[in-house]
Amino acid sequence: MRVRIPSVPYLNRLRALKVRVRLAPSPTGTLHLGTARTALFNWLFAKKEGGTFLLRIEDTDLERSKDEYVKNIFEGLNWLGINWNEPPIIQSERVNEHKQIIETLINKGFAYRCYASESELDEMRETQKKNGLAPRYDNRHRDLTQEQESNFIKAGREPVIRFKINDQKLISWNDLIRGKMNWSGKDLGGDMVIARRAPADSIGDPLYNLVVVADDSSMKISHVIRGEDHLANTAKQILLYEALDLKIPIFAHTPLILNSEGKKLSKRDGVTSISDFKEMGYTSEAMANYMTLLGWSVPDGINERFKISEISEVFSFEKVNKASAKFDWDKLNWLNSQVIHEMNPKTLLDNLEPLFKKNGWELPSKEWGINLVELLGPSMVLINDGVDQAKPFFEEPTLSTDGKKQLEIKEAKQVLNFILENLKKSYSSPIDDTEAVNLINQATKICEVKKGLVMKSLRVALFGTLNGPDLIKSWVLLSRFSKDSSRISRVL
Repeated sequence: MRVRIPSVPYLNRLRALKVRVRLAPSPTGTLHLGTARTALFNWLFAKKEGGTFLLRIEDTDLERSKDEYVKNIFEGLNWLGINWNEPPIIQSERVNEHKQIIETLINKGFAYRCYASESELDEMRETQKKNGLAPRYDNRHRDLTQEQESNFIKAGREPVIRFKINDQKLISWNDLIRGKMNWSGKDLGGDMVIARRAPADSIGDPLYNLVVVADDSSMKISHVIRGEDHLANTAKQILLYEALDLKIPIFAHTPLILNSEGKKLSKRDGVTSISDFKEMGYTSEAMANYMTLLGWSVPDGINERFKISEISEVFSFEKVNKASAKFDWDKLNWLNSQVIHEMNPKTLLDNLEPLFKKNGWELPSKEWGINLVELLGPSMVLINDGVDQAKPFFEEPTLSTDGKKQLEIKEAKQVLNFILENLKKSYSSPIDDTEAVNLINQATKICEVKKGLVMKSLRVALFGTLNGPDLIKSWVLLSRFSKDSSRISRVL
């Protein structure tokens, strides 16, 4: 494998820069896993270099942008522990500055008004398709005469504004992840639109590539860290930086996140939103841990189970892979289970109690709740597992199929009757650990059955199923909160 060795001048420039990075999500949907991973890489790099992490909301798509998505983005980043160092920039508030920059490009001869109609553009693309050519604008209105332009205006045509792209131009940059990158102007699809249609005496809504350059320059962004699907945009934006005589940032293009089939992860895969993962019961710590591993290789001697506040000290782009990262549910579930198993009982209860209350369940005491989560925690993978496993402690359970079969065994009813009778006449309420063990041993001896049959039958009577946490501890907890004798009675 070829090792990337950046040039000495490039390394010197990198060291001299005051690191300022940004996340620039569009509030047209909830915070996506890929966007959150990009935020993490930016944040980790800023932390490592003692730099600044900024947030810019790219809301210029006014029809699709919504305040609820802005709120979701803020909440998702905060939940993951990703904080920004300055107030967020709202892109739509800078539209006038964007239009002034477009005016400058027109005046300098780098941009022009294109009056080609949509039907003409469709016809052009169709011809290219028939001839086996890649779709591209043919620059037909780049050099209109004043008379031609005047005729289009009289005809009522509204132009877009296009930036001139030289097909012979070679665009190059040193990518922190991909090394030396070269892009030919002829592969960028012809002169690019930088503003939507509007009357010829005005400038329409500025478009993505233009506003990104304008805002990154205004925010003094030193490094642009984003997904590899932006490679072509980077080439176009470098041309804009050069035309505007602006300082070009250093770029790093992270690998895509793929689904199990090797395709780009999308909404079709089901869960892709950070808020969805939170709703499912994943912890913020496990999510941040796992997303960092999506495309980044842990240095030798570092465990894959970490907190992002700790890993920032060793994060570097040298360990970010070029190859796409495949999303692995098993790995995420393992990490989440580790986080849960390491939680102290109070923290775990703090996570679970709101979910209990949502189901209408009230704890008899904090101590009882702590004992409950100590019992359930070791078998939990998701936070929500604690709700499912706690349900039999709060509500009378439904008998499972295996549970019904267990109760059909003749001796099962015999031992349950014995336990019920002795509970009522010989044991305290609630029952304690010693009493529970003694009663099970007595039932085994007096009824002349195996201990396993007694414990399975009792578990089914109390919890409706053959599976679950430690029976003795579960029984003792239940007896402190509910009438265990009534549960046994209902199955007899």
